[in-house]
Amino acid sequence: MAASSSHICLVLSLMMALMFSSIHVNEGARNLLQTTQPAIPTIPTLPKLPTLPNSMPNLPTATLPPLPSTSTPLPTIPTLPTLPNAQLPPLPTMPTVPKVTLPPLPSASLPTIPTRIPSIPTIPSTIPFPSPPPSN
Repeated sequence: MAASSSHICLVLSLMMALMFSSIHVNEGARNLLQTTQPAIPTIPTLPKLPTLPNSMPNLPTATLPPLPSTSTPLPTIPTLPTLPNAQLPPLPTMPTVPKVTLPPLPSASLPTIPTRIPSIPTIPSTIPFPSPPPSN
């Protein structure tokens, strides 16, 4: 019993310390919010950028020399010989699969599913569980 009361005392003292420290933090934060320091200075504005001209200047155009002409004629591409038109044999036909009929299903009924769940057996009270030592 003495061990549990010391734990309770320790927990209560920690809760009290936390409560008082949070009060001091709140007062400090309130004090920081109520200071009379000057406001943060504003950021200066950027100067205006010069505007670009709307039209681009015309660049000089160069005259290109004419392409040299070749005096030798290009060779002609030979024509491909025509292939004989061969008659292909007809494709074989696919064999047909005979139709299979399934036998009728048996008329026996399906087993019934139980709707009541059996109860779970309880733990007997004769099993020894660890217990605290007897107090003197």
